[in-house]
Amino acid sequence: MTNFNKIMFYSTMMVGTLITISSNSWLGMWLGLEINLLSLIPLLSFPKTNLSSESSLKYFITQTLASLILIQSILTLNLTEMVSYIEMSKASNILMMTSLLTKMGAAPFHFWLPEMIEGLTWLNSFLIMTWQKIAPMTILMLTTNPPLLMSLASIWSILISGVMGLNQTSLRKIMAYSSINHLGWMLNSFILMENLWLWYMIIYSMLSGFIMITFNLLNINLINQISSSIYPVNLKILFSMNMFSLGGLPPFIGFLPKWMVIQIMIKSKLILPSLLMILLTLLTLYFYMRIAISPLLMKSFLTKKNYTKMPFKLILVVIINFTMVVALLLASCISTWV
Repeated sequence: MTNFNKIMFYSTMMVGTLITISSNSWLGMWLGLEINLLSLIPLLSFPKTNLSSESSLKYFITQTLASLILIQSILTLNLTEMVSYIEMSKASNILMMTSLLTKMGAAPFHFWLPEMIEGLTWLNSFLIMTWQKIAPMTILMLTTNPPLLMSLASIWSILISGVMGLNQTSLRKIMAYSSINHLGWMLNSFILMENLWLWYMIIYSMLSGFIMITFNLLNINLINQISSSIYPVNLKILFSMNMFSLGGLPPFIGFLPKWMVIQIMIKSKLILPSLLMILLTLLTLYFYMRIAISPLLMKSFLTKKNYTKMPFKLILVVIINFTMVVALLLASCISTWV
C-alpha cells in the first residue's frame, strides 16, 4: 500500500468519525460510522499477512453485525402500531446500546476484540483502542440509555478485563483487555458528567500511545521480552512509570481521571458501585505491575560507556517517554488549577 493510499484512508476514516459526531440525524450518524469502517478495513489488512487478513475480516463481520442492529434500532424508533411508544422506545434504546457496546468492544460483547488485536500492528491496535471508540461513545452519550444497564456493562467490563488479562503473555491481548477496563470507567464517567469521558479518553490515549510506540520501535510482543537486560536503566524506569500510570496507580497521571470519576460517584451517593469498581481494578493493576516491575528487577548490561552507542530507536523512545511524562504532569497541574 502506497503512502498516498494510506493518507487517503486515514483522512476518510477521520472524516467518518467527524460526520458521526457533528451529525444531527440518525442517518448521518450511521453513515459516518460506515465511512469510518470502510476506510479502516484496508488499513487493518496492511501488511498483507494471514493474521492481518483474518483480523480485518473479523473486524468487518463484527462491525457489520453491530451496524445492522444499529440501523434496526433506528428504524424501530418511529414504529408505534404494534406496541406503545414507550415500550418501543425502551426496546430500540436497548438495541442501540447493544450495537454501540459491540462496536466499542465493551463486555459482554468483547469476545472479538482480543483475538482481533492479536493479528494487527501496534499502530492499527492503537486506532482500534482509541480513535474507534470516539464515534460510538458520542452516540451512546446522546441516547437515553437505562442507567442500570450502563452501570452493569461498566462493571462487567472492568471485571472481565481483570480476570481475562491475568493469564496472558501476549502484550497485544493485555493492551486489549486494558482497553476494555478503561472503557468501563469511561462508560461510568459520561453517565455522571458528559465532558469527563473526554478527559479520560485523552489521557488514556496519550498513555497507551507512548507504550505502544515503545513496543513498536523495540519490536516487543511478549512479556518475557520486556525483562531483557539489553535496555538501559533510564528507559526501563520511564517505561515502568508509564505502565504504573496506565494502571491508575497514585500519584501518576493515570490516576487523575479515575480520581475524578470516583469523586463524582461519591458526590452522587454511588458509594457501593465506586467501591466495587476500585476493587475490580486491582486485578488489572496486578498485571500492569507484573509488566512494569520485571524490567526493574533485571540488571542492565549496558554501562555508562555503552549509552553513547545506544541504537537510534532506543534514544528516540527515551526522548518520547520523557517528553510525554513532562507533558502529562503539566496537563494534570493545569486541569487541577482550572
